[in-house]
Amino acid sequence: MSLKAEDFNKIFDAVIAKYHIVDDVNQPFENVYDAASLEHLLYRKCWIDTVQWHYEDIIRLPEIDPIEALALKRKIDTSNQDRTDMVEYIDSYFLQKYAEVQPKENAKINSESPAWAIDRLSILALKIYHMAEEVNRPTASESHKAACQKKLDILLEQRVDLSTAINDLIADIENGDKYMKVYKQMKMYNDEELNPMLYNKK
Repeated sequence: MSLKAEDFNKIFDAVIAKYHIVDDVNQPFENVYDAASLEHLLYRKCWIDTVQWHYEDIIRLPEIDPIEALALKRKIDTSNQDRTDMVEYIDSYFLQKYAEVQPKENAKINSESPAWAIDRLSILALKIYHMAEEVNRPTASESHKAACQKKLDILLEQRVDLSTAINDLIADIENGDKYMKVYKQMKMYNDEELNPMLYNKK
């Protein structure tokens, strides 16, 4: 049975809740799903996003030591690369899953692949979790809570809309109404052969 966006959201919510039991960027990670499954990729993807969310919080501390900040920036760069890699793994899953589907003569390509849309859904789950925290924060003012509730309502509506769009996209690919064409990200700044600041040091 094919997973739907609603299933993706449940996985993302579970990952985020699991992370916050310990709430430490250095905590060990254990994937609860079979390595060959889409769920495994989604779980790993959201864990990377969740840790990076908290890296981004930490690096904005005004009193952070510059040396620690630089080390953390390196971790964020690595996390960004891991995130991109996971998106490409997820797209590879869909490419393989629908490899035998023959696109219709009038089939169109989508502006983004399924995995990049799912990437936005993972980030949205994090926004929802942390905005809900603000709504319920005991030390926050009532005006702060009310403002955050309005934002939370919009985020929840956005998740419904994005989930619907993802389901429609996957159905269109499955039916041959759209086809997948995935471009690798070809990031340059981490590559010693492409970043002049790195290759000029050799």
